Amino acid sequence: MTPLRIIFMGTAELSCASLRALLGSPELFQVVAVVTRPDRPRGRELKVQPSPVKELAGHAKLPVLQPEKARSEEFIQELRALRPDVVAVAAYGQILPKSVLDLPQFGCLNVHTSLLPRYRGAAPIQWAIINGDTETGVTIMKMDVGLDTGDILAQDRTPILPEDTSTTLHDRLARMGAEALVRVIPSFVAGEVSARPQPAEGVSYAPKITKHDGQVDWRQPAHTIGNRVRGLVPWPGAFTALPDSPRPHVLKIWQAEALEDSGPPGEILRADKSGLVVSCGQGALRILVLQREGGRRLKTQEFLAGHALHPGQKLG
Repeated sequence: MTPLRIIFMGTAELSCASLRALLGSPELFQVVAVVTRPDRPRGRELKVQPSPVKELAGHAKLPVLQPEKARSEEFIQELRALRPDVVAVAAYGQILPKSVLDLPQFGCLNVHTSLLPRYRGAAPIQWAIINGDTETGVTIMKMDVGLDTGDILAQDRTPILPEDTSTTLHDRLARMGAEALVRVIPSFVAGEVSARPQPAEGVSYAPKITKHDGQVDWRQPAHTIGNRVRGLVPWPGAFTALPDSPRPHVLKIWQAEALEDSGPPGEILRADKSGLVVSCGQGALRILVLQREGGRRLKTQEFLAGHALHPGQKLG
């Protein structure tokens, strides 16, 4: 069998697992080019850097295209000249126009990290944890012009474990998506997999995470705040205001657990060897790992050794 000509489109770290999987099966796939977003400022110093996918493509000595807009006629002509059988997409970051979707013989297949139609949009992993879901998965979808509305080719499921953060779930779903992609493409091309429309019921959206989403509202139940803490690792992190003089400081919460204690929302109930326990709208949150603005992440006991906090103080 002649390897299928694949154009891979991806930008984020999540995309890299799928590209590696395609490159790992040269008898099935010939990756003829990689498309990724233009280099952007990243990190604290905002230095212009390539995407993780561009770095991986460079190591693999693959041609890289970086259009500012996927609907650019020049870009579409470049794609057409590559004669792809399939365009494989994972966390690329742009909605593709019909002119691109119609270009490959077998269409554009997308790796999406939710069980569609649940969590269409930019941040399905984070919102699944924040909302307290106990299961998620990956969907391989034949793309159309809508936002994650294309027909489903395959879905694989995984439980969301109580200890999962967005980081651990991201890595697991990236692997699952890569495995599903290389399994589905040959079967779909051979006519062994049929596309099915997404159900009309159960549609929900996962908007892009903003820094504001990290603000802790102590009036919420402790388990809800705990889910937000897990769902916002590594960015932006759940945060609250630490009482201090002459001004409050931001306190990031990286790990916590819910307790049955109670008191006024945001009030510190204990700050000792047993930990830092803060009352919530229902129950209380024991903070296990935290970070003061400008400092480093510390276990609670280490933090309290250098930052005196007392029962009765309010966070928020």
